[in-house]
Amino acid sequence: MGWTLGRYFFFRYATITLWFFLGIGALIFLIDFTELTSRTARLPGFTYQIALSISALRMPMLVLQMVPFIGLFAAMAMLVSLNRKYELVIARSAGISAWQFLLPACIGALLFGILAVGVMNPLAAYGLSRSQSIESDLRSGESNEVSAATTPWLRQKTSEGDTIIGARAILAQGLEMADASFFQIDADGNITARKDARHAYLRDGYWELRDVTVLNANGSLSRKDSDRIPTDLKPEFVQERLAEPETIPFYELPGKIEVARSFGAKANAFAMQFDSLLALPFLLVAMTLIAATVSMRFARMGQSGTMILGGVVAGFLLYVVSVLVKAFGVAGFVPPVVAAWFPVVVAMFFGVTFLLYKEDG
Repeated sequence: MGWTLGRYFFFRYATITLWFFLGIGALIFLIDFTELTSRTARLPGFTYQIALSISALRMPMLVLQMVPFIGLFAAMAMLVSLNRKYELVIARSAGISAWQFLLPACIGALLFGILAVGVMNPLAAYGLSRSQSIESDLRSGESNEVSAATTPWLRQKTSEGDTIIGARAILAQGLEMADASFFQIDADGNITARKDARHAYLRDGYWELRDVTVLNANGSLSRKDSDRIPTDLKPEFVQERLAEPETIPFYELPGKIEVARSFGAKANAFAMQFDSLLALPFLLVAMTLIAATVSMRFARMGQSGTMILGGVVAGFLLYVVSVLVKAFGVAGFVPPVVAAWFPVVVAMFFGVTFLLYKEDG
């Protein structure tokens, strides 16, 4: 296949992918903005400008989760459009095989995945972290009640006794808490004080509490602008326990994993996130091959909605399997590397085997 035809197929795939990316991004933004305003419209200080900012900051992360489907739909749309104009028929009549005209699409999918991981992921991580901070400030002070069902808890031991820590929101990759509660326990297991802080920051050797309400064991209540609670917790350990892996950029994950493991933590969540992002470009190539298995027979057999539906279902099944195996990887039942690459390898083998059978007999 010549350079001109290959470039034509490549730019055709790139153009369709860009339109799908923009369309799905706009749809996600509208849905998220509508859902966010319904949840926060009654909060004091709410404005539509704040809601627009939060949705705009969260949009890159939400779109990043849809990247595999964008790759699948773009490849299917490209092949179907080429079939409708009989361009694939002409290419085949010129002696060009399916492997040759699929190569530009696979290269485009690989480049799209690399851009998603290398450029979009750091922006999405920053945007998600920033949006959480803005939403937390909007909700701050609404309630200092800590729900045991939804809040991650930490227990620290110091020379002054134990402290149980919980918060409504975890910010700054686990180093900041909003509406945090600290329960201080003595050596006999009795609660000596409860401290509710509007914000809590992990510093070197202590927690810095701001806008604090202190409830002592005798029932007396007092307020402080700031307070300190000693801690032996290291930032890397707290990040491994509390931080969402999605809020950490791809380039920082290897360092976080190494430091967390040096403290004896498994860091499965960080490792799973890193391996999943590393496998994402190849997952898009696998999605392109799956799209080819259901989109290249139309030239001979006519357009078939059933086949297109089959491709969509296959893509969703692959995504569900990826999420399921990822959960096993985070839980430690499966090594993160295996959990990240298993769906990719299976999908690639399926696509290559099907195309070999159809094209080469």
